[in-house]
Amino acid sequence: MRASLAALLALAIAFPLLAEWPPKGRGAATRSPVWAEHGMVASAQPLCTQAGVETLRKGGSAVDAAIATNACLGLMEPTANGLGGDLFAILWDPAQKKVVGLNASGRAPLALTADKVPPLPDGTIPLFSPYAWSVPGCGDGWLELHARYGKLPLAEVLAPAIRYAEEGFPVSPVIAGNWAGSVNRFKDKPGFAEVFLPGGRAPKEGERFRNPALAKTLRLLATKKRAGWEGEFADAIVAFSKANGGFFEREDFVRHRSTWDAPMSTGYRGYDVWELPPNTQGLAALQMLNLLEGFDLAKMGRDSADFWHVMVEAKKVAYADRARYYADPAFAKLPLERLLSKEYAKERAKKIDVNRASREDPPDEELVLNRKETTYLCAADASGLMVSLIQSNYTGFGSGYVVPALGIGIHNRGALFSLKKGHPNALEPGKRPFQTIIPAFLTKDGQPLMAFGLMGGDMQPQGHVQVVVNLVDFGMNLQEAGDAIRFHHTGSSEPTGTVMKDGGTLFLEEGLPEPVLEELMRRGHRIAREPVGAYGGYQAVARDPATGFLLGATEKRKDGAAAGF
Repeated sequence: MRASLAALLALAIAFPLLAEWPPKGRGAATRSPVWAEHGMVASAQPLCTQAGVETLRKGGSAVDAAIATNACLGLMEPTANGLGGDLFAILWDPAQKKVVGLNASGRAPLALTADKVPPLPDGTIPLFSPYAWSVPGCGDGWLELHARYGKLPLAEVLAPAIRYAEEGFPVSPVIAGNWAGSVNRFKDKPGFAEVFLPGGRAPKEGERFRNPALAKTLRLLATKKRAGWEGEFADAIVAFSKANGGFFEREDFVRHRSTWDAPMSTGYRGYDVWELPPNTQGLAALQMLNLLEGFDLAKMGRDSADFWHVMVEAKKVAYADRARYYADPAFAKLPLERLLSKEYAKERAKKIDVNRASREDPPDEELVLNRKETTYLCAADASGLMVSLIQSNYTGFGSGYVVPALGIGIHNRGALFSLKKGHPNALEPGKRPFQTIIPAFLTKDGQPLMAFGLMGGDMQPQGHVQVVVNLVDFGMNLQEAGDAIRFHHTGSSEPTGTVMKDGGTLFLEEGLPEPVLEELMRRGHRIAREPVGAYGGYQAVARDPATGFLLGATEKRKDGAAAGF
């Protein structure tokens, strides 16, 4: 970068801004965005999207559609999500005319303390073990969402997933590949083969898969709701836990409640971007945007080394704070207002060396979540209700431990606790671990514009920022904003206690000019390639404020679909 940092930061914010919403783009998308009037759903699996649209057609709300879609995804995409995992949502509530947020993440077992955990060599909690279990909050999250925003009976909402679980469905291509790739890791885990390896192997693309135990579990929730979740559902997990070295007791489920948490936001070139507060990592996306607002990204252009360098270095600075501060606010005092302030961002932007890639965190910070499998979906209805929902097992099938009686695996989100005494994210009984899964939302002048999100561990804040920059700075349409080349930087310091010492690795999708790659390497970036799925899985639903029409887009790197009516 030839200009000085001072000159770049002094640039006025009067850059060419997005003049219309939704943006019409440049015609460079792999497919067209989807328009509809009455309702829209976007998810990572077409049959799941269809279930959501069918729910809307029956008079269901966007929340009903989101739950129906998520329930089908738990069956059809068990490589990413399910009732054994956690859930978060941001919604536009048309009655209140504001965004609201739900944190449906679970807490560490009350019987589990840090001294009981045998750490890995790097000092972290073993991923694929009962030490990584925390209460799976997804089911309680569905019940909370449905109680407040549902219109159809829960039994009708869950009916498509129940039908598919009993009758079976053809497995889609990307999910089939992920499934097959998980066999060696999980085949010997208790219950895994019984539920997820019919005939002793992973189902292939186009083969039928059934999960009748999951159908029974969904019926239990549909009929008994909360009593079923903390009753038979909890009892089955507790019994499995006791038989396999876990720490769950029924009290962990009886005491658990999802919480309605106010989302946080920052302004970015006239738009407001919303994320959920810690224990999620959503604040990292907002901090990155605050850092980037001082740079003329549109003038740099996406085919310049300057653009990619600044994006990655802003990520490193924001993730240093993420490692140091992000934790369950019920257990740790967090300086959220300071971290989110524009003044703090200006100070932190000075840590960006415009000529060299940083190798360590900024020196005034005390202080690799590269594992990912999550599903993201969004939905909107004619009333104005919009839902941005993310749900995850954490690492693919989670811990790999599967409860055959329920047809679900248990996630391993508890592996994201730190075992370092005194760390804000240190493991404590009843505490929520740091969470990577984050839904997002975009508004302008108090009006709802877009529910969006992106799957993939530490990729998520990076992905959110890239989507917003593509929309706002480069005027891409919803589909183009997701299709465009992405970066994924790994190796930053983490809330688990690991520390960046070598600058990490910059993964870039193919398509950038060779001179750009050479210049990035000259500046000290270690560049590599990774599988296309590692760059995340994007979905979005937007509303045209002028007409009320809805617009949907979906990830070209996944099996997904956007559909409406």
